[in-house]
Amino acid sequence: MRPSHLVAALLLAACSSTGQSPDPAAPPSPQDQRMAWWREARFGMFIHWGLYAIPAGEWQGKKDYGEWIRDSARIPVDVYDQFQPKWQPAQFDADAWAKLAAAAGMKYLVLTSKHHDGFALFDSKATEWDVMNTPHGRDICKELAAACARHGVRFCTYHSIMDWHHPDYLPRRPWEAAQRSAEGADFERFERYLHTQVTEVIQNYRPAVMWFDGEWEHTWSHERGLRLFELCRRLAPDMIVNNRVDVHRGGMAGFNGSDEAVGDFATPEQEIPATGMPGVDWESCMTMNRHWGWNQADTQWKSTKELLRNLVDIASKGGNYLLNVGPRADGTFPPLAVQRLIEIGAWMQRNAASIHGTTASVFEHLPFGRCTVRAGERTSTLYLHVFERPADGVLRLPGLGNALVRAHLLAEPQRELTALPATGAAGLALQMPHGGLDPIDTVVAVEIQGRPIVYRAPVLQAETDEFVHELAVHVQSGSPGLDVRCTTDGSAPTANSAAAGTLRLTRTTTVRAQAFHRGQSVSAIVERTFRAVVPQPAANVPQSAPGLLCQRLAVDWQRVPEDRAAFRDAPAEVAAQPSAAGQGERVALRYRGFLDVPVDDVYRLALTSDDGSVLWLDGSALVDNNGLHGAVTATGTRALAKGLHPLELVWFNQTGGAELRLSWARPGGKLEAVPAAALRH
Repeated sequence: MRPSHLVAALLLAACSSTGQSPDPAAPPSPQDQRMAWWREARFGMFIHWGLYAIPAGEWQGKKDYGEWIRDSARIPVDVYDQFQPKWQPAQFDADAWAKLAAAAGMKYLVLTSKHHDGFALFDSKATEWDVMNTPHGRDICKELAAACARHGVRFCTYHSIMDWHHPDYLPRRPWEAAQRSAEGADFERFERYLHTQVTEVIQNYRPAVMWFDGEWEHTWSHERGLRLFELCRRLAPDMIVNNRVDVHRGGMAGFNGSDEAVGDFATPEQEIPATGMPGVDWESCMTMNRHWGWNQADTQWKSTKELLRNLVDIASKGGNYLLNVGPRADGTFPPLAVQRLIEIGAWMQRNAASIHGTTASVFEHLPFGRCTVRAGERTSTLYLHVFERPADGVLRLPGLGNALVRAHLLAEPQRELTALPATGAAGLALQMPHGGLDPIDTVVAVEIQGRPIVYRAPVLQAETDEFVHELAVHVQSGSPGLDVRCTTDGSAPTANSAAAGTLRLTRTTTVRAQAFHRGQSVSAIVERTFRAVVPQPAANVPQSAPGLLCQRLAVDWQRVPEDRAAFRDAPAEVAAQPSAAGQGERVALRYRGFLDVPVDDVYRLALTSDDGSVLWLDGSALVDNNGLHGAVTATGTRALAKGLHPLELVWFNQTGGAELRLSWARPGGKLEAVPAAALRH
């Protein structure tokens, strides 16, 4: 992975979804070195604990609040302050927490050192709004860090960028603006306070991960995120930092595609990506019930079966599972959480080898469950997680090209499975036993010779299907260990055709590719046609001036409407470039003018926005980044002739963070901001 100070968790496309180096013999990068234990762990505990545990989710008769209660219940800051002298978790036992995490098979623990309410669970010299100024008077971070060390669990901290208590944090909550003036607030001063507290956490407790959050409000920026990321790197070079230090999260999921994004791993929240996140280190954080912080009225607890299968599903896609507990105000875990952790631990005691240190499945789909992998040069083990025993009891592994060494139940190594004669397409079929199976997940360990080889069709990768001058087409194997051959003359590939690699096309060409193993074809032929095209002509514009015409409206949109008639009578000003700076909330902008294209070519246009945006070029929609979301990047491509092309861009922001950037790139180039010189009206 990229080892520079602009570290993004995105890996080169050739890497697997676990983030491992594509060349096992290559020396590990600094990123690989610090991520090694985290990739091995696969399972961690999240703990949301703070003053919000005291009201236990209830305020003025309503019972559906959690850790956001100060904001969602609109509790004035001076009223919320009254929880501090009530902080007396007499039954808090750091060793009990760490032991429970370790027994559940969790390898790391992430504690909220400070949540959005600003209250610190550590001894902070920068504020009195911390645990040391309570009747309890004990440093929670210090005690839990020591307990984790005693029980073999890595201690990590969650730290909110957002801070509803600090007088310099902006913006104020909309509902408290009248009662809590922002006059005199200085966000630069708040940023220094944030850096001071982060420095305290890193130097005093040495967290293995710094898990940031609350980065989505418009006062935070990539530049601020980069400064905070660099502070962490400087203070603790081996510490892992999540992607929420920066503004380029892309909703609740991973990175939004920006080349400038920083952070070591992506953080899907309350979801498991359907196909994982290939090329990215990622971690799904999820609750046991509906709330992160303690809510005594919340009875919608996920079953142990669902929690365990979530863990397996995530590991099978190359990710980590960060499972949350919201402790009660007295310092104890809710009994139903404890019960589930104990039950998860019982399964992990028998089957942990199928989770820890494994990588993503080599199969696209297995109808009976999931697969995790422990690959080696001489032998590898495929862990088949059988959620539902097939009706005929046969586990089919389509396309597996390795010789079988042995197959057995992981929890009972003496119970071996019989391999059935292969039929039809290459693969392996194993006969499951009838009785004594785990009702949640029976793990079958399948030992094979060498690294896993699955017969899968090749991949033809290119930036676009159309080009003006030249196009690079990458012919790649769909699975390691296969020999891929290709043709460009329309004929079917053979074992003697050209080897896979990068093709440079200068005319319309149909590329065909097929996978071979030991000289035999083992996949279908993949075919794709790439066309040389004439670019869209430029408009005949006798005169133009720098910048775009910009109109502004107060709106409360959830999407950019198809009809932009609302802008008809709005006054227009000239803007050098599209920008959301200083625009605030419930606002929309419309930019009109021309894009000045320097040379004939295929151009990739990208819109990064929070919330939605749409770009029209030459009268038709090119980039659709519509809807309510965080900072997300969407792209579109079009062949354009040199000259001016009519442009229209509409952006809106409802609430929270506001961002808008227009970027472009030619084939083989990196996305860069469209310069002001290329925007005319």
